[in-house]
Amino acid sequence: MKRIVILASGNGTNAENIVKHFKGNGDVTVCRIMSNKKDAYVLTRAANLGIESSSFTKQEFEDGTVLGDIKSMNPDLIVLSGFLLRVPEAMVKAFPRMIVNIHPALLPKFGGKGMYGDRVHEAVVASGERESGITIHYIDENYDQGTTIFQAKCEVLPTDTPHDVATKVHALEYQWFPKILNNILMHK
Repeated sequence: MKRIVILASGNGTNAENIVKHFKGNGDVTVCRIMSNKKDAYVLTRAANLGIESSSFTKQEFEDGTVLGDIKSMNPDLIVLSGFLLRVPEAMVKAFPRMIVNIHPALLPKFGGKGMYGDRVHEAVVASGERESGITIHYIDENYDQGTTIFQAKCEVLPTDTPHDVATKVHALEYQWFPKILNNILMHK
């Protein structure tokens, strides 16, 4: 059985979508959802879905404690789902081409430190872009610069607000993220 660990910082809608996608699939399981925020709603979602969860501090993430915990779970894939901390180089090296992130824009545009969530959609609208979308990629030591696995696009109309763009991008995330993760796992 293939094992997924999800790291998330916030609400956890993508994490829930991933869990539901693989629920009942005898080949893949989400073995734990972990958050760097002890009060993140993703942990409530995990409990409601019957998925083991835990939280950790930034210090534990940086000092290798979390790396040791994840190693002990022997995951096939680590999924960043709205996870806002930079992954330490030691973790990237310990899990080469095993840590996957989703970004709410078409990288390399609108990526980098501080570019997440509504900030991305606001920047897309402010720039006058005619399209946005999602980028699913392996991570490396730099924010949003790892190897692209998949992109999906949506049109940005001149009348679109950042909220409108967010709604379109979320629909792409829910449609594609679990499918692409499944595809990665089936080729491991």
